[in-house]
Amino acid sequence: MRLIHTSDWHLGHRFHGRRRHEEQARFLDWLASLIEKEGIDVLLVAGDIFDTTAPGSQALTLYYRFLHRLAESPCRHVVVIAGNHDSPSLLEAPRELLRQLQIHVVGAVDDCLDKELLLLRDQDGQAELLVGAVPFLRDRDIRSAAAGESLEEKGSLLQQGIREHYHQVCRAAEQMRRDIDLALPLVVMGHLFVAGGRTVEGDGVRELAIGGLSRIEGAAFPESVDYLALGHLHLAQEVNQSLTRRYCGAPLPMSFNEADQRKQILAIRSQGRSMEVEPIPVPSFQPLVSLRGDLPALLYGLDQLKAAASDAWLELHYEGREVVPNLREQLLAAVEGSALAILRIRNNRIFDYALQQAEEAESLDDLSVTEVFERCLEAGQLEEGQRQEARGAFAEIIAALAQDAHEAD
Repeated sequence: MRLIHTSDWHLGHRFHGRRRHEEQARFLDWLASLIEKEGIDVLLVAGDIFDTTAPGSQALTLYYRFLHRLAESPCRHVVVIAGNHDSPSLLEAPRELLRQLQIHVVGAVDDCLDKELLLLRDQDGQAELLVGAVPFLRDRDIRSAAAGESLEEKGSLLQQGIREHYHQVCRAAEQMRRDIDLALPLVVMGHLFVAGGRTVEGDGVRELAIGGLSRIEGAAFPESVDYLALGHLHLAQEVNQSLTRRYCGAPLPMSFNEADQRKQILAIRSQGRSMEVEPIPVPSFQPLVSLRGDLPALLYGLDQLKAAASDAWLELHYEGREVVPNLREQLLAAVEGSALAILRIRNNRIFDYALQQAEEAESLDDLSVTEVFERCLEAGQLEEGQRQEARGAFAEIIAALAQDAHEAD
């Protein structure tokens, strides 16, 4: 039996304001073609199918078109669990209809574990795989809060509840395996942060509880699990150096810091309870490039990319000594008429200059946001008219942030 483990598609995600529907559609088309070509039997999707709990129509269209295509493919089963970005009710709305197509969706836990315990059968109706499909576990799903709990107590109880829930699912699966066939493989899916897991700065991975108090140690999963298919962390990695307990990672980069990463999905070949795992590289559907240097170095890098007819999305880090007031204008002019798109320009020099103007006894903590902004205006050597326009825009941003904070409270 052959399986594929993937997660964290984040359909509908915007990359520095750019829509990614075309890129995501190409990934799903590639994945469906791979499943058809290789004769994959089971697809496991370990959460964060969407980027928000209220995905747009284009993101939903991508998802359902993909599932419809798989329903007509050799793939016998698809198992989807909700992640922390997903709406459980939205995922489960067509659950009974999808089940007729052998597409199993688990968005939230119920009082009964039967919902999370799937017995998958082959073409002849024989049991071939047990799946413990555990969705993202929210605090309210697994315990009752008590008055006066400290943050540490809440975190400890949450960890305990998550561990116990996985053990309950595994115990039920073990009993089912004893009743049916001791050689039946058990795959457990989850969407959570395992202690020791690695992330990349800017990749958008959220801590699932304040201070990382919901992180679960890798040893918490029972030995009866033959393969552990996890989602949430965007960097592909093993859990406790185990070849059969894995994060597959996000198939598309979520930040420029992931530009050089080789994204992957995981192919698993099951021979009874023995699992052999093979990473399959995901093609790059939208090049990302990060350039660093002074202005001549950046302009040279852009010329090289234009000469290669690149359509990359760009992040530019200005590291020159001089303050260049019209830096953005020069860089944007350099890519005009090409397929290149500058999505982010980082000019640390202007902040360094602003902070240098502080008194020796001052630190950044001593300065207000407005004081830092004014020093940046001074460093930029803007004309007074431009400064007034910038101050007006700055005031609007501060007001909008304050309003968002008020609404969040």
